[in-house]
Amino acid sequence: MMQIHLFGAATPSGEAFRQLAVAAAPDWQVHAYSRHQGGMHRADFRDPDGFRPSAADVPAVWVSFGPIWLLAPFLEQWSSQNPEHLTSLRGLIACSSSSALTKRFATNSFDRELVARLTGAEDQLLTTCSRYAIPCRILRPTLIYGQAGQYGDRNLSRLVAVMRRLPLLPLPAHSGLRQPIHASQLAAVALALAHQLNTTGTNHRLCADRNLCGPIALGGDTTLSYLAMLQALKEALPAGDPGRRCRLLSIPDRLFYSVFLPLLWYSPKAYEAVLRLGADLSGFTPSHQLLDIHPQPFPVSPLACTSSVPTTGIKLTLLS
Repeated sequence: MMQIHLFGAATPSGEAFRQLAVAAAPDWQVHAYSRHQGGMHRADFRDPDGFRPSAADVPAVWVSFGPIWLLAPFLEQWSSQNPEHLTSLRGLIACSSSSALTKRFATNSFDRELVARLTGAEDQLLTTCSRYAIPCRILRPTLIYGQAGQYGDRNLSRLVAVMRRLPLLPLPAHSGLRQPIHASQLAAVALALAHQLNTTGTNHRLCADRNLCGPIALGGDTTLSYLAMLQALKEALPAGDPGRRCRLLSIPDRLFYSVFLPLLWYSPKAYEAVLRLGADLSGFTPSHQLLDIHPQPFPVSPLACTSSVPTTGIKLTLLS
């Protein structure tokens, strides 16, 4: 029997992971944790002293969709106080962000600090896991979207909200590439990794050496321009949705960026976000390659802005 301790369960990816785990193997036990509880076990990364894991001495895999910059110090402090519980830990899967890669050369201090916070947490997590010989896999997902249960994303759903309010949305003629990943796709990869860590067991200690297992930059199965991504989202909305009436207008790049130039004086971070519309933030490992399944076209249902029903399945194989 497989035991999974799921952190960040009150998120789209966390809920999608729980649903997939139950569907894939009903006999697996998933202990879901959330800072706000809501019918789940309590786990606050800011309070490692108060953490009491369920079935602590039973072999298990930890999976976290919570902020990695909170998880890393939490694990370091909790493990130093409870080393006896680590003997049953078969592995740890944690989510970071592709921003650790895509914002490395940002000029504004906010994004530079974000990169430092992400990479510093990754290093701290790998160091702690290496110290206790715990296999650790870090996922760096790109733009996460979609809904699972009552939890929806705050990324593409916000873009849909903008299209619902505006009759016209201007975009640069040459918008950059994106590789959005649905919460269920991210959850499926994490679940396949958890299955792999569990079946590998403690004898092999997969990736216990931090130098042998780097972060996985993970994206969806479709790479498309920012403009094409919005067009696909628009066409996926239900008939009669006000977002379908929004016209996506492609204008010359120089004109587009000149219009937003005054924003530089008020918020360099926001202006740099506008500039990134023309950057290619893609080239990540598509989820279907890791899962050995057919690619899923964008957008995958359900979207956070519609009432679609989940249809995503999972195949429990993972290519190394």
